[in-house]
Amino acid sequence: MKNNIQKLVLSAFFLALGIVLPFITMQIPELGNMLLPMHIPVLLCGFLCGAPYGAAVGLIVPILRSLLFGAPPMIPIAITMAVELMVYGAVSGYLYNKLKTKKYAIYATLIPAMLIGRIAWGVTSWLVFRALGNPFTWMIFVTQAFINAIPGIILQLILIPVVLVSVNRYLQRQQS
Repeated sequence: MKNNIQKLVLSAFFLALGIVLPFITMQIPELGNMLLPMHIPVLLCGFLCGAPYGAAVGLIVPILRSLLFGAPPMIPIAITMAVELMVYGAVSGYLYNKLKTKKYAIYATLIPAMLIGRIAWGVTSWLVFRALGNPFTWMIFVTQAFINAIPGIILQLILIPVVLVSVNRYLQRQQS
């Protein structure tokens, strides 16, 4: 019971962080599109709380942010991001739970979560844009999911392992 309450509280923290972090880049939307501030708390939530919590936070953050602040716009961006972030949270939580005893667990979890999430975003974007009568090409997918996101991808590959190693060391000290 205590563990579930801790995970719920931590998930609420990551949800709040996902709502607040985009304010840092809000003045320059292109910066937010490059640094991906909502992605980091969702990935961390998956790693630290598990797949169900990470998926829930990932699904809620963009939709709640859209409802509260109008950014990102609900259709098409918040909807497609909600699917992407839900997959990030679910995959990072699931894989890390399976691999956490392995030395390479963080990157073996983070990289597939980022790739599968981007694929989910691409498929969802294709469906939503098609329903709206707008094109969504392979080039748009590659540009938005990878080329424009390079700074955010690098930030995630550096920051998330640092945070996770620090949290794991802290938890180990608490147990001893």
